[in-house]
Amino acid sequence: MQGRTIDWKAIHVRLAAAEASVRDGSLQDPKEVRRILEARARAAAIPPAAPDESERLEALVFSLGQESYAVEARFVTEVCALRSLTQVPCTPAVIAGVMNLRGRILAILDLRRFFELPPKGLTELNRIIVIGDGENELGLLADAIVEVQQVPLAQLQEGLPTLGGIRERFIRGVNANMLAVLDGGLLLADASLKVSGQPVR
Repeated sequence: MQGRTIDWKAIHVRLAAAEASVRDGSLQDPKEVRRILEARARAAAIPPAAPDESERLEALVFSLGQESYAVEARFVTEVCALRSLTQVPCTPAVIAGVMNLRGRILAILDLRRFFELPPKGLTELNRIIVIGDGENELGLLADAIVEVQQVPLAQLQEGLPTLGGIRERFIRGVNANMLAVLDGGLLLADASLKVSGQPVR
């Protein structure tokens, strides 16, 4: 079956129409009924097309407690140790504070608070993943950097079972190993994650 494209929608439409005809008695010919049933059996026996594993995204994997997260490598500009963190009044609770990164004021997002994970005190093992898109920058607070990984897009499923509402839209997808891939573009574009409502440059 390799290389063959199966129009599943068309097959299901034809089968549904045939079943409806059988139910309302419009098909009285036993041979026609048998032909339809055999066609249905053949269609059901065709295995679904294998997902395209060739499309992958390169992602930086990091840990938060016992959970694994990742962000697309194309958004990652650098990784650095957490230095002096300054809290800023009137900022969202998910913003842990700001830090001076070579003369740039960088807002630091506490993903534990953002995703309502169990709290854990800051340690010297904490790392900052700096993401940017050429206009905005944001620091993501991580427990540890794990690796750079090629993640097949076909393996990503929507959402996390523990998340709902607005937070879920920042998750691009979750694979079978429960690796949650963040949508770096949405994080950078969200006005509520910018200090004083201004882009952090």
